[in-house]
Amino acid sequence: MIPPVRRLAALLAVGAALAPLTACGAAQEPRTVRPPVPAGPSAAPSRASAVPSRPPTLAPGPAGLTPVFRNAPRTAGKTVALTFDADMTAGQGARAAAGERFDNPGLIAALRALNVPATVFMTGRWAEEYPDQARSLGHDPRFEIANHSYSHYAFTDDCYGLPTVPEDRMRADVERAYTAFRKAGVPDAMPYFRFPGGCYDRRALRAVSGLGVTAVQWDVVSGDAFATDADAVARQVLEGVEPGSVVVMHCTRSAAPTTERAVRTVVPELRRRGYRFVKVSELIGAASGRR
Repeated sequence: MIPPVRRLAALLAVGAALAPLTACGAAQEPRTVRPPVPAGPSAAPSRASAVPSRPPTLAPGPAGLTPVFRNAPRTAGKTVALTFDADMTAGQGARAAAGERFDNPGLIAALRALNVPATVFMTGRWAEEYPDQARSLGHDPRFEIANHSYSHYAFTDDCYGLPTVPEDRMRADVERAYTAFRKAGVPDAMPYFRFPGGCYDRRALRAVSGLGVTAVQWDVVSGDAFATDADAVARQVLEGVEPGSVVVMHCTRSAAPTTERAVRTVVPELRRRGYRFVKVSELIGAASGRR
């Protein structure tokens, strides 16, 4: 889970920090990235937004490191991908047993009612806690499931206070999440990985490079984590979206309680502006030349 952004300047700062590792594959050596995050009508998903039999990925970065995707080229048209992090750490089982909800059925129902394609970055621990929901999302053509690690422990030091995965366990943590998805009945999880907290460095990119995944960041911070003002969340998204944007949001009810209401504002307004909602796979396909 990522804490709220207080100023638009912080959002611009994260864009600058991530620029060396975008899909353009700049040769600059990656440094630790710790992004500051929480402060029109479309028909049924089209053939263009359907996941191809072989999902598009980006070519490895410099020195064979895991490639990082942030957004599609601005020339790719008025498309936008809403992404939702299904966060649950390996140590939160007791809180779930006590009644805390790390899922958000109302949000998923809203996305279905609005007929919005979306990409859900799910932790393996979340899939274990809510296997029926994971399976339902995995079988719904509106959604694609991507990997957010098993434990939601950080892959760098000093990442919003998250516990840290040892370097020699990073790859296994990602693989364990895919195993949890299969056990829950998710048929085809995507080869996309989002670092917990969005925090990564060269060491982390090297550790997961053998998995063939593309790391997915974002260029629009919703600010929904821990937010209490749905209008402010919606406004932040609407002010940030550009053609090809990736929006980061959450589907964790206890820690992002306003997301459903914000989505109900954001979706019709972006459609009114002529935007088409797509999954991350379509944006990566545009960036990699695969449509």
